[in-house]
Amino acid sequence: MPQPGQPGAPVPPPAAANPNAPGAPAAQPVPRVPDAPPPVGQPPRPNSGRIGPAGAAALGAAAGAVGGFLLTRPGAEPRSLEGVQRERREFRDRDALIYQEPGRTIVRDGDRYFLRHDENERFRALGGDVRQERRGDQFVTVYRGGDGDEVVTVTDAEGNLVRRYRRGRDGGEVVIIDNSYRGGPRAYADYVVDLPPPPLRIPRERYIVDADGADERLIYDTLTAPPVAPIPRRFTLDEIRSSPDVRAYTRSVDLDTVNFDTGSWTLAPDQVQKLAALAKALNEAVQRNANEVYLVEGHTDAVGQPVDNISLSDRRAQSVAEILTRDFGVPPENLTTQGYGAQYPKVQSQGAERRNRRVVVRRITNLLSGQNQ
Repeated sequence: MPQPGQPGAPVPPPAAANPNAPGAPAAQPVPRVPDAPPPVGQPPRPNSGRIGPAGAAALGAAAGAVGGFLLTRPGAEPRSLEGVQRERREFRDRDALIYQEPGRTIVRDGDRYFLRHDENERFRALGGDVRQERRGDQFVTVYRGGDGDEVVTVTDAEGNLVRRYRRGRDGGEVVIIDNSYRGGPRAYADYVVDLPPPPLRIPRERYIVDADGADERLIYDTLTAPPVAPIPRRFTLDEIRSSPDVRAYTRSVDLDTVNFDTGSWTLAPDQVQKLAALAKALNEAVQRNANEVYLVEGHTDAVGQPVDNISLSDRRAQSVAEILTRDFGVPPENLTTQGYGAQYPKVQSQGAERRNRRVVVRRITNLLSGQNQ
């Protein structure tokens, strides 16, 4: 039986918020992101592609891809956006465009973009012992770190994450992410969950914390805080990644001072130390609770093609996660990544805007477990 707070544990009904309680601060609504995708509850567009993971994988297989991802020769992974563009292949399925590139599938359905990446690419990039085997219609990948513990990642035939857990040298297991209850493949747009904006009872600067001006204690408090308002249920990782309304229920740390060269996802050595305070807070949080999960998001400004921006932002998020592990010892299994391109700007601008070129880190442990504390 899963323990409280772990994926798979019984979900208690959310506690009702009482805005009239004595001394309760006035609630401030969190505005919706102006250019966020339309709610999934709206009727689908006529003849919408609504391509699902299986459809994208089927098209990818015809192009020489496995699990929905275009393969590359070992040691020949692209190192720049130009290299990705050379390897990218484009397909159309009804109204949807599918882009296959090394390690990633990007789907454009109307005005929305969805990206799936190879869940094991980050572990291979870290080095160490990585082995994979197929069990029926699933792939099981085992990563052995320097401490001897193993991280086991189970993905389905389309490359979607089913389960991830840590197995210690003593045989004990700690579940990190469990998506096994989510059911079969669904259309990408069906992962978008529509929720009302949460009432905000904390100062705005404590809801979105700029790492540049924050001390270590504020970063730690932000990354260990419960949701800012009660959540109605547990969510799958796919739903969290795809739903800005769901992510809005968590506080976040913004890193808009970490700079990448144009068209690159490699972080210069002088930029790495800017992650030290964040890494210290993450390590302290994971030591306190071994099944914490943090989403590392990549965002760009609106300059450039959307498909390039979403690919570049996803690779930058992965690069930051790799550095947090390789240089600062943050356990890789407690991190997950996602790129969003220019879909969710911090500042409304169609031009070059440094504040929109950022990495965001948020705690999604409660979203995955359905627990409000």
